[in-house]
Amino acid sequence: MGRKFFGTDGIRGRVNASAMTAAMALRVGQAAGRHFQRGDHRHKVLIGKDTRLSGYMIENAMSAGFASVGVDVVWVGPMPTPAVAMLTKSMRADMGVMISASHNPYQDNGIKLFGPDGYKLSDADEIEIERLMDEEPQLAPPEEVGRIRRIDDARGRYVHFAKETFPDHLSLAGLKIVVDCANGAAYHVAPDALWELGAEIVELGTSPNGTNINKDCGSTSVDLLQETVLDEGADIGLALDGDADRLIVVDEKGQVVDGDQLMARIAISMKDHGTLKGGALVATVMSNLGLERVLADHGIGMKRTKVGDRYVLEEMKASGCNLGGEQSGHIILSDHATTGDGLVAGLQILAALVESERPASELLSVFTPVPQLLKNVRFGGGAPLEADSVKAKIAEAEAQLEGRGRLVIRKSGTEPLIRVMAEGDDSDLVTRLVDEICDAVAAV
Repeated sequence: MGRKFFGTDGIRGRVNASAMTAAMALRVGQAAGRHFQRGDHRHKVLIGKDTRLSGYMIENAMSAGFASVGVDVVWVGPMPTPAVAMLTKSMRADMGVMISASHNPYQDNGIKLFGPDGYKLSDADEIEIERLMDEEPQLAPPEEVGRIRRIDDARGRYVHFAKETFPDHLSLAGLKIVVDCANGAAYHVAPDALWELGAEIVELGTSPNGTNINKDCGSTSVDLLQETVLDEGADIGLALDGDADRLIVVDEKGQVVDGDQLMARIAISMKDHGTLKGGALVATVMSNLGLERVLADHGIGMKRTKVGDRYVLEEMKASGCNLGGEQSGHIILSDHATTGDGLVAGLQILAALVESERPASELLSVFTPVPQLLKNVRFGGGAPLEADSVKAKIAEAEAQLEGRGRLVIRKSGTEPLIRVMAEGDDSDLVTRLVDEICDAVAAV
């Protein structure tokens, strides 16, 4: 059975359209509340959000849904996605909710659900919640309607948690760090954690107004971060996205360091310290072939999954690995967190920087990437990847690569896009193949 509303990372869409309406949020709350009402104890859900204007609407609608079926609600306000996951488990909640569309613009919003263990829901859980959304809700009697309360110290709890992942014997004293919080969920906690560890902080993207989340800032728009790192003479720049579950770095020369390079550095550091489990890094089909090659040079394996940090985590669990992530900057360190955590990943990079006493440009240039090109083609409907013309072009491209590269074509799970990626040692061939496939998709 397929899923109607849930994509690769929860439910996401344009506000007051598609699935992202107050009425839909109410139904999700009622269905999820019913799904997780297991046992005879008083049930509780923890709800966090990023800084989007629509977060208030979705938060209140979901809270009404949960309360109407007898589930108590705890609000923690604007908090990173990994903080919601951590607090859900810490507070013994039956489930957690993060209201965010991650790196998307403010016009979009989304709903991510966590189980009591702090992990994102399985496909089976999401399918069951969708089934319950189609049924009449089982409303609680008046005396059992849920209560709603806010806790005020959630930020401090998460800052303390994040700092605990940084080695006790190290300090960030003497480092000048530019941190870009994308005007999103980490706008307070990330600068606070870095400052408390001793760094000199230059803040960007820490003045959210409801509509400026991810706008010309954060991990998907690093121009300002690059300029600021150079202007300030900073040692490094860290860029988070709207819900702070991904990290992109800028070195002291203003060069962008993506998730593949960051995972390589963390994996090698963990192996050197004897803390890498499973003998491998788990990454997706989008990670660069150069990453796979450099890991092999250091005696580290690499396992690939389909795109989506939930699938990375599933493979990590199955293979006993404690490090995984995506090229986009989702990095999961399962010894510390149950989902991607941009701040925690950043602290591991900073620990390696302090220990090495090398500039970031040297430390984080771990491998030379194989030429790789990714382009997105927007489509209006239908199934362009099922068209014979597109299938033929893909088969032709695979034949031309002749095992000397990779081709990954997939439909986005969050937007109406076809993502076309190719990589290989011949950059001209890679560019031509991607363009030809994109043209074929656009012509459907």
